[in-house]
Amino acid sequence: MRALFGVLSLVLVVAVIGFLARKQLSSVAAPPLAPALPGATATTDAKPATPQQTVQQFQQAVQGQMQQPRPMPDDPK
Repeated sequence: MRALFGVLSLVLVVAVIGFLARKQLSSVAAPPLAPALPGATATTDAKPATPQQTVQQFQQAVQGQMQQPRPMPDDPK
């Protein structure tokens, strides 16, 4: 009886989490595409990007983030 109650509780928790996750994911709208780099311009044409262009954009965004200096703590220990 105790094991049955435990399994039913686990199934109920998984069902609630699944419902909330599905509801959350369906309510999220795709963010507008903004240029990753300050000097880049956004294109308004409806052509989809090729996978190679997507990889290049990702690499440029990562490189841009890597070039920023890391914040240093105020007081050394």
